[in-house]
Amino acid sequence: MSSPKSAVGAAGQALLQGGLDHLCLGSPAPEELARFYARALGLSLTSTEGGWWGEGSQRRLHFVAGAKHSLGYAAYRVASAESLDALRRRLFEAGAAVLPSPSPRFPRGLCVRDPDGNHLVFDFAPETEAVSCPGQVRAARLQHFVVASRNASRISGFFQDVLGFQLSDNVVDEQGAVRTSFLRCSEEHHSFAVFQAPENRLDHHCYEANDWNAIRDWGDSMAGERIPIVWGPGRHGPGNNLFLFIHDSDGNWVEISAELEHVATGRPAGVWPHEERTLNTWGRGFLRS
Repeated sequence: MSSPKSAVGAAGQALLQGGLDHLCLGSPAPEELARFYARALGLSLTSTEGGWWGEGSQRRLHFVAGAKHSLGYAAYRVASAESLDALRRRLFEAGAAVLPSPSPRFPRGLCVRDPDGNHLVFDFAPETEAVSCPGQVRAARLQHFVVASRNASRISGFFQDVLGFQLSDNVVDEQGAVRTSFLRCSEEHHSFAVFQAPENRLDHHCYEANDWNAIRDWGDSMAGERIPIVWGPGRHGPGNNLFLFIHDSDGNWVEISAELEHVATGRPAGVWPHEERTLNTWGRGFLRS
């Protein structure tokens, strides 16, 4: 697949101010997984053909049958109908096949596969008002997801050259090899990241809360549901955001984040060393790559 160099500027700008709208998680037990997220994130659940749909305030998840740690698809909301047209032209110039959308929310969206086979859907859809959810619901917007890949540089290149995402930071090892790339489609530091690993899989997805006090409140909320914090609180190097992590019922990492860095237009991509302190400037880091 060739890189559409002539379209990089236009389509890259077209995706700015877009964002992650919803994710589809595969699971051997999709109903159990859906009910975990209803409890942990206050999602209202609706049964769908072959799965479950969960929706809360600025967070939406689709649960379908599949292997553990598998991504059914990721769906991004673009800035306008014109942005979607620009992306369609970009995909055509890149020779990327446009597939039928698997998303019930974006049934007419543009769907493409990355080199690892992950399905990515794009559509124009203004953010809707918060839906009513059971119990006390705290603010936290679905903000990014991260995958592991046997060929992380190829995935990073696809997101930049074909989809128009911009590189915010790379994490490199002592030999200079890139181990992790953080990419953005808005001013927020990253809405996607990929790291080098022995297998291709979903690693985690993240929900952006308002501030440090919200991290505390989410910790209290998880404690009330007897869901343990497995990492954090801490502060990432790339993105400079505060965080805590839990595991869902399938063992996927789930992050609550706050105060993610906003990247100025034209800022050169940063380079970080592959070490624990990069993952957590406050202490222990999990070097999953």
